[in-house]
Amino acid sequence: MNKLITIILIFLVLFSCRKKETINYYYNPTFVSIDLPSNFPPMEIPEDNPLTEEGILLGRHLFWEPRLSGDNTMTCASCHLPESAFSDPEALSTGINGSVGKRNSMVLQNLAWANNFFWDGRVLTLEQQVLLPVMDSTEMDENWTHFFNEIKNDNLYTTLFYNAFQTLNPDSTHAAKALAQFLRTMVSTNSKYDKVIRNETTFTPEESAGFDSFNSLSGGDCFHCHGGILGTDYSFKNNGLDQNPIDTGRGLVTNNPLDYYKFKVPSIRNIEFSGPYMHDGRFETIDEVVNFYSLEIHADSPNIDPLIEFAQQGGVQLNPQERIELKAFLLTLSDVEFINNPNFSDPH
Repeated sequence: MNKLITIILIFLVLFSCRKKETINYYYNPTFVSIDLPSNFPPMEIPEDNPLTEEGILLGRHLFWEPRLSGDNTMTCASCHLPESAFSDPEALSTGINGSVGKRNSMVLQNLAWANNFFWDGRVLTLEQQVLLPVMDSTEMDENWTHFFNEIKNDNLYTTLFYNAFQTLNPDSTHAAKALAQFLRTMVSTNSKYDKVIRNETTFTPEESAGFDSFNSLSGGDCFHCHGGILGTDYSFKNNGLDQNPIDTGRGLVTNNPLDYYKFKVPSIRNIEFSGPYMHDGRFETIDEVVNFYSLEIHADSPNIDPLIEFAQQGGVQLNPQERIELKAFLLTLSDVEFINNPNFSDPH
């Protein structure tokens, strides 16, 4: 009799434990609309991947998930640090195997308005872009199938994927959509420059002089490529970095000789935090960048952009005071709220 009672008690305990582990799946997505200030254009969101609270939360977890790397040591944030405006403070990023990439990690901000991703524009959509670093042997070196095998018994991810996409069998397509949703929420809209545009504050005299130079053909002449509220025209250009460039850039993607040595124009928003600069991270400081465009452009660089009108004289020839003023304006593009936004931090 005592033995029977013991068996019954064991059964009840086991049943009770299993019942506690039951996951309550619930698919009822909450659609999200990002509140944008008046000086920003509407977001361009794909119809097949609308923003939802559930998708964004899943994407945030994946962005900070070390199991997305082959040895479980790296996350997306390893090369896209918040304090660096979600870029890498190293000129070239190092992958899990000690492999060093050949290009600087680009800033992750205002991607809802972007297209043709990576420095060479090799993919068209954000959903395509987020898949590649995970599989790249010089970066995270992971296989998506292996990742999903790793997390198949993880109740957190089971719940997150179901709540976001109503599936108990997620794959890389679901992961890509979630990551893209999260990245599209990473908008930088509240720098001093934005506040000036919205008539909430004013530039100092030095910043104002730098702003005028930025937008002047006879000054810094920056506006052709970096004008507008987003700080980039998303085109591909050779800005005259080298007389004999090695990295073929956009040309390797299009096989068009006219695209050789061209790279995507990056946004200059949060430039204070996002160094080092250029596609190969060759310049450590803003001063070096300003000096390059003022005095060090290689006019004989193949396919140099025709909008660089002062290339033949080495640059726009800003004097020391004008360079100080231009830098002062560039620092007004810093958005401290963006890099410290708790909604982008590690949720684990």
